[in-house]
Amino acid sequence: MTNHHLPRIAIHVATLLITAGIGCAQAAAASPKAQPGTSSPAKKLPGKVSFHEAPSSEKPGERAKRLKRECKGRPNAGMCLGYTN
Repeated sequence: MTNHHLPRIAIHVATLLITAGIGCAQAAAASPKAQPGTSSPAKKLPGKVSFHEAPSSEKPGERAKRLKRECKGRPNAGMCLGYTN
C-alpha cells in the first residue's frame, strides 16, 4: 500500500465510525428504558435462593481429619497451620 492511499482510507474509516455512532444513538433513543430507581411491575423478584452443596464437598469434620492425617511431619505453615500436632 502506498502513502497516497492513506488519506482515502482514513476518510472511509472516519465515515464508518460516524455512521455507526449515529446508528447507535438512534437505537438508544428509540428503545424505552426504565428510569433508575423505579421498578417495573412485570419483573418478579426471586422468592428464595437455595445453595446446593456439591457431592464432592467435604464437611468441616472430614476436613480436619484429612488435614491431621496429611500434615504429619510437615512444617507448621500454610494449610497445615495448627494440624501438625
